[in-house]
Amino acid sequence: MNDKVTIPVWALGSFLVVMNTTMFNVSLPDIIKELHITAAQGSWIVSGYSIVFALSTIIFSRLSDFIAIRKLWTIGISLLVAGSVIGFFSDSFGLILFARLFQATGAGASPGLGMVLASRYVPYERRGRAISMMASGSALAFGLGPVIGGAITQYMGWHELFLVTCLVLLLVPFLLRLIPKETLPRVRFDYAGAALIVITASSFLVAVTQLSVPVLAISLLALAVTLVHLHRAEKPFIPPALLRNASYRKLVAVAFIAFVLNLSMLFLMPLIYSNVFRMGAASIGLLIFPGAFLSACLMKLVGRWIDRHGNFRFLIAGHLLLAVSMLIIAMWLHVSAVATLVAYIVFAPSLSAVTSALSNEVSRILPKELIGSGMGLTQLSQYLGGSFAVAACGLLLVWQKDLSPADAFQHIYFILIAMLFISLMMLASYRKADRPAKDRATAAAE
Repeated sequence: MNDKVTIPVWALGSFLVVMNTTMFNVSLPDIIKELHITAAQGSWIVSGYSIVFALSTIIFSRLSDFIAIRKLWTIGISLLVAGSVIGFFSDSFGLILFARLFQATGAGASPGLGMVLASRYVPYERRGRAISMMASGSALAFGLGPVIGGAITQYMGWHELFLVTCLVLLLVPFLLRLIPKETLPRVRFDYAGAALIVITASSFLVAVTQLSVPVLAISLLALAVTLVHLHRAEKPFIPPALLRNASYRKLVAVAFIAFVLNLSMLFLMPLIYSNVFRMGAASIGLLIFPGAFLSACLMKLVGRWIDRHGNFRFLIAGHLLLAVSMLIIAMWLHVSAVATLVAYIVFAPSLSAVTSALSNEVSRILPKELIGSGMGLTQLSQYLGGSFAVAACGLLLVWQKDLSPADAFQHIYFILIAMLFISLMMLASYRKADRPAKDRATAAAE
């Protein structure tokens, strides 16, 4: 595979797909008003998409161990475009929600299979650059999504947002020629395991987004049944060897916390600009964009540095820069909006560096036969972290409703900084365990 061509084209496709996640955020007020629905119903257009998107990511990643990436990607894009067409012609809440969920079933193919493609076919000495390029496309999509979504909604209408994702069809002829043809062994797919994972993860996401204790109980019960099934099944959906890998579990925990920080920042920043500095939606989008744009510009260089200097240095450096950026907001958010702008310019590329190095490290420590399920579970943990972050931040703001907005936000950022140091402790533990393993491998080679 010519990764110097394939990876940039795939990153462009991922940009269009991931941007669909955040484009609808700013259009929700218009959709709620036009469809005459409640804010709670309207929120499902965004949160429902995120839940299905997270689940489809791990399913497509796991299926890549049995089915060719070309075929899976074609199926995913077909589902995504079909959902977009349905949404464009829909005028009722039920059909709009169905279209968004239908989109999400296919959207997970792009980020999930992209990481598998890079891990499977890009040599390790260049893999950091490949993964960083994909991460830069996603980072830019998160930043541009609200800006482009707001502009299209204001000047064309929110229905046209569904058509933006259809632009990915222009890349289909190129990627079908570039993606390697694969011959994979036929293995019986664990449908029961996949269903249990879907029930467990979706009920957890619903529980944290709706703050429902009964649904959380269902999630915990489903988790117990899932663990029993995974140890009894002949070819389980998630291999038990993956769960027994202590180093991998630590990286998954770091991935979870990384996206808690990411989505907390993306959730809180607009609220800070709106509630503390009384800014409008257009101004908020423009203030978020520079950080995302800088992240996309720097990721190619960061990828080269990761390949040259290793993953762990960037995991540590990224965490320290994340701490600096959040400390800037915590200390000076009540002084000037510029402080938050500067903080996000530091935060966005640092977060992308952490996630890129993390994915590259996962691909390094896992054997080839576990990469599909390992990458999928890692990404699922990230989306679970993101959903948890939004629900937790919302709850913390409600609990502090008697405080000034600046004080409430400040307290949340101090909590996020504490979580960041927990992540650093996990990395230190991972490094301590990984060094003896490297020494044994070196001794065996000699």
